[in-house]
Amino acid sequence: MKNTTVLALALAMAVAGTVGGRWWEARQHPAGASTAAAPGASGPATPASGERRILYYRNPMGLPDTSATPKKDPMGMDYLPVYEGEEADRGSAGQVRISADKVQKLGVRVEAVALRPLARTVRASGRVEPDERRVYTVTAKFEGYVERLHVNATGQPVGRGQPLFEVYSPELVSAQREYAIAVQGMRSLATAGSDAAAGMKQLAESSLARLRNWDLPPDQVEALARTGEVRRTVTFRSPVGGIVTEKKAVQGMRFSAGEMLYQVTDLGAVWVIADVFEQDIAAMRPGARAAVRINAYPERTFPGTVTYVYPTLKAETRTVPVRIELANPGQLLKPAMFAQVELPAGDPRPVLTVPDSAVIDSGTRTVVLVQLGEGRFEPREVKLGARSAAYVQVLEGLREGEQAVVAANFLIDAESNLKAAVHSLGGHAGHGVPALGAASASAPAAGHKGQGSVDGIDAKAGTVSLKHGPIASLKWPAMTMEFRVANESLLRGLRPGIQVDFEFVERQQGEWVITSITHR
Repeated sequence: MKNTTVLALALAMAVAGTVGGRWWEARQHPAGASTAAAPGASGPATPASGERRILYYRNPMGLPDTSATPKKDPMGMDYLPVYEGEEADRGSAGQVRISADKVQKLGVRVEAVALRPLARTVRASGRVEPDERRVYTVTAKFEGYVERLHVNATGQPVGRGQPLFEVYSPELVSAQREYAIAVQGMRSLATAGSDAAAGMKQLAESSLARLRNWDLPPDQVEALARTGEVRRTVTFRSPVGGIVTEKKAVQGMRFSAGEMLYQVTDLGAVWVIADVFEQDIAAMRPGARAAVRINAYPERTFPGTVTYVYPTLKAETRTVPVRIELANPGQLLKPAMFAQVELPAGDPRPVLTVPDSAVIDSGTRTVVLVQLGEGRFEPREVKLGARSAAYVQVLEGLREGEQAVVAANFLIDAESNLKAAVHSLGGHAGHGVPALGAASASAPAAGHKGQGSVDGIDAKAGTVSLKHGPIASLKWPAMTMEFRVANESLLRGLRPGIQVDFEFVERQQGEWVITSITHR
C-alpha cells in the first residue's frame, strides 16, 4: 500500500512538471514566434540564427500580387521570396535610395549638367551636278548649213576659242557682199558731195552692225573691210574651256536660227545638291563649310560651301535641297555621282546640356535621374531642346552643376521600381508598388540573362517577342513572351527566326526591358 501511494505521487509530480514547462514556454514564446514552424503551418518560416527572414513571396512575373506562403502562379512558376532588408528604403517624397553595394554592382556613373556648345553634324545624301552658270550653248542667229565639224564627239574636251564647226549661210554671204560694196562705195565717194558720202557711210555702218549682231568674228569683219573678199563659210568657236556635254550638229545638216548645235560645260567647279531632312533644315546657313565624300574616292574629302537653301520641299521624301559649291581639280567629280555630305549645325553659343544617355523617355514624359547624395537619387521631369550626337539641350527641370546619372539609369529604374517615385511628381506616389528589391530578389544583380529565338518584332511599339529557354535567375520555364527594348537601336538587324542571347531587367511591375541583345 505504501509503495502504491509513492508511485502515484511520483506520476502526479511528473505530469505537473510537463504542464508547467509548457506553460512557461508559452509565456516566453508567444504564438507565431516559434523558432521552427510546425508541419503544415501557414505563413513565412522563421529562419534559424544567422539566416535571412522571408517577409513574403512575390509574383514571378512582377504582377502586384504577393503571398504569405509559397505558391505557384497559373503558369506553374514558383513565387519568389522577398527577404528582410530588401524592403523599400526611400527618403523624402519623390526620392529613391539604393544601397552602396548595389550602386557599385549596377555600375552607376554620373556626369555634371553643364553649359556646352551644342555643335552637331547633319548628314545627307546628294548628287554632283554641273554649275548652271558654267553651262554654255553654241547656236547660230541665222539659218544655214553645217559645212564642216572640227569637234565631232560628245565628251570631248575643248579649249576656249577652239574651232567647233563651220557653217554656210546664203543670208550671211549676202550680208557680207552688201557690206563690202558699201565700204567700196564709201571710199569712191570720199571726194564727192557730203550727202552722197554720208548716205554710203550710213549703209556701210548698217551692214557692219548686222554682221556683228550675227556674231561674225571680228577678225573676219576686219579682213572683209580691208580686202573686200567675201568668205563662203563662218567658223564657230568654243566660248569657254570645258567638255562638250551635248552635240546636235551633224555635218551637212540644215539648222534654223536659234537652234542649239553644241553645249559646252566648264567642270572646273561643280555643285552638290544635298537632300536635307525637314527637321534639320532650320540649322542650314549659307556660308557654312561642308565636307563631301564620294564612293569613288573613299580616302578623300572634298571641302565645299553652302551657298543656297532652296525654298521648296519635296513632298515625297520630306527633304529640302541645299546647294553646295566646290572646286573640282582634275575633274574628279563627275555629274550624276552620288555624294555623302556632312554639314555643321547647331548654335555655337553654350547651352545647358546633359548626355543623351541620361534621358529616360517613357513616351508620355521625359525623366533624368539626379544624384542627390550617396545612394540617393531623384527623378526629374525635364523639357528638352536641340540635340547633338552625344548631348541634348535641357530647357527646364535641371540646374547647372547637378549630377545626372548617365549609366545604369535603366537598371536603377528596375532595381528601385522608379515608377512610384515618378508618380509622386503628380502627387500620388508609390501606391501599390512592391518594395525595393522585389523586382530582382532572386538574382545576384538587377539584370537577367537568357537565350532564345526571335518570334516577332513590332518596331513601332518598340517590342520584340522572344521564344526563350528557362531563365534560371527568375525560375521561369521556357516560354514565348513579349519584351520592350531600352533603345530602338537594339531592334536593328533582328528578324524572326534568328537565335539571340539577351539581357533584361524589370523596369516596373510586369514590364520586362531588354538592355542588350546579340546574335548567336
